[in-house]
Amino acid sequence: MAVRSPLSRTLLGVAGLLLFLPVVAADDSRTASQQPRVTIEPRSRRPPEESGPPSANIRVEANLVLIPVTVTDPLNRFVTGLEKEHFRIFEDKVEQTITHFASEDAPLSVGFVFDVSGSMGAKLRKSREAVAQFLKTANPEDEFFLVQFSDRPELVIPFTHEGEEIQNRLTFTQSKGRTALLDAIYLALHEMKRARNPRKALLVISDGGDNSSRYTQSEIKKLVREADVQIYAIGIFEPIYSRGRTAEELAGPSLLSEIAEQTGGRHYPVENVNELPDIAAKIGIELRNQYVLGYSPTNRQKDGKYRRVQVKLIQPKGLPPLRAFWRLGYYAPVE
Repeated sequence: MAVRSPLSRTLLGVAGLLLFLPVVAADDSRTASQQPRVTIEPRSRRPPEESGPPSANIRVEANLVLIPVTVTDPLNRFVTGLEKEHFRIFEDKVEQTITHFASEDAPLSVGFVFDVSGSMGAKLRKSREAVAQFLKTANPEDEFFLVQFSDRPELVIPFTHEGEEIQNRLTFTQSKGRTALLDAIYLALHEMKRARNPRKALLVISDGGDNSSRYTQSEIKKLVREADVQIYAIGIFEPIYSRGRTAEELAGPSLLSEIAEQTGGRHYPVENVNELPDIAAKIGIELRNQYVLGYSPTNRQKDGKYRRVQVKLIQPKGLPPLRAFWRLGYYAPVE
């Protein structure tokens, strides 16, 4: 059973910095009867509240860093039910004190970055189904937008709470042109600045590397490193032995992996398009099964420098080895 903190909604509302990456676990002395259970069941949806007391507000005087963490078992199932004592956090190799802990499904702002280039033709139907499956994991408070791209990106649906608008628009998509993937990610991150929810994510669905963008890989990698947005990517690729493609297209898997991992998200390479809907649903569930750890950094210098963050798991007794994912780091504020 998942442990949920009553302070979680408030902590998620603080404009924190979201961080993650994979780790190794250590032993714990807890008894088997106290151990959390592994589950991949999504949390039930909460109906929108029409009335009721307002949530409590917490005033944060010091800098507060919030770190969403995904924990999985060897079968890649999401692990819920862990407690604060199962986590340790380090910033630039200096251990920090975890002052806030939460595990609850909070509203999301999600941008779909959808490839409609010429090579996507036969893959469009399953790609549309993938978006539909992701939307089935949504909550009423979630909001979405849609960026389509081929030779250039286009914001075709700005933020909306109606997932049907996204699906209806995708029904009429046609594939043509080249692939401006990097420009599309730039446009999506720009639109994400209008998000109302503190938790933000992009879902990129594409079948190749970039061959038509104005922005460079280094520019986009720097941008996603600074952005408070998790990026998940589904890359639809032909088997390696049959890839007779351009250098840019061959570089597609590594490009998507680097971009996603910088943000604490993940890249799911796919060779069989029939897997697309299930993977998209899995990403939606992952976003709703994350822990949020908060700490006030011992390094209080506002120098704008990059701070590297590491999360270590204290392995619960009786469970198989667990793995955690989080963002690589964050930029300190400037005075």
